[in-house]
Amino acid sequence: MTTRPTYDVVGIGNALVDVLSHEDHAFIDAHDLTKGAMVLIDDDRVDEIYSAMGHRTEMSGGSAANTLVGVASFGGRAAYIGRVRDDELGAVFAHDMASLGVDFDSPRAGEGPATGQCLIVVTPDAQRTMNTYLGASSQLGPDHLDLDVVRDAKVTFLEGYLFDRDEAKAAYRVAAEAAHEAGREVALTLSDGFCVERHRDDFLALVDGGVDILFANTDEITRLYEVDDFEDAVAKVRGRCKIACLTKGRHGSVIIAGDATHEITVHQVPRVVDTTAAGDLYAAGFLYGYTQDMSLDQCGRLGSIAAAAVIGHTGARPGLSLAQLVHLLDT
Repeated sequence: MTTRPTYDVVGIGNALVDVLSHEDHAFIDAHDLTKGAMVLIDDDRVDEIYSAMGHRTEMSGGSAANTLVGVASFGGRAAYIGRVRDDELGAVFAHDMASLGVDFDSPRAGEGPATGQCLIVVTPDAQRTMNTYLGASSQLGPDHLDLDVVRDAKVTFLEGYLFDRDEAKAAYRVAAEAAHEAGREVALTLSDGFCVERHRDDFLALVDGGVDILFANTDEITRLYEVDDFEDAVAKVRGRCKIACLTKGRHGSVIIAGDATHEITVHQVPRVVDTTAAGDLYAAGFLYGYTQDMSLDQCGRLGSIAAAAVIGHTGARPGLSLAQLVHLLDT
């Protein structure tokens, strides 16, 4: 018999500081960026792109961190595990997470790379091109996990972006095992199509053996199963995990659970400004609803509302209380 968990969701991922700017398409070409993708960069490259960016907005971020902030904004109990350095940006990250209602008690590294950052270039078509310096965030391994927190959360949420090092893969396996031993559940987001290409076999093994809830967009799920058609990917993933939440951009999303398929419509916004973190916030809405024992249709609706709340403005955070937004929509 399990005890009542302290947290609804604990997330594990790359602890980064997001740096955003709006640029034209010529900027993408001039700096040889891969439009719409997340590309890993080194110390020299991060300095080059950062210096060239125009007006910049800076905030704590990282995919899983965005999701946990969303869960907290709905009123959920959230915690985060990630690796930062004991530098200025590391302190900023920790302070921001606490101010947004997310518990973050991971010890800061006393040596090694600086706190990571993600340079996000938003073009007029609302696409985001991400160039990520992982820094200290990539150093996370099994020894950096607080397994008591993992065991004390209804769902442990794993970020696919962190999969670029063997130590992180090992950490995910350890966390998933600890969660399941405690009678909890594990969720995974595939994060990015290029990330899937790099780690397909490891992702497939994790989905089949350690994941209860999978989040992916059309590109990610078709790449995972090496098919061209979305419906073929749906057929492939069905039964691989308990629930698969598959987003289709402006065409909404589908939630696959056993033999059932739940079609979720998008929540319309007047104008799409920046798609940064739309998938992160969709996961936040779904996981909040799921941990409150809502129906899968209700969970998907909250995911759609949360995603819409973030794409109408610049940045990875909704900018308003998601709990209040849902209340307004329901009254």
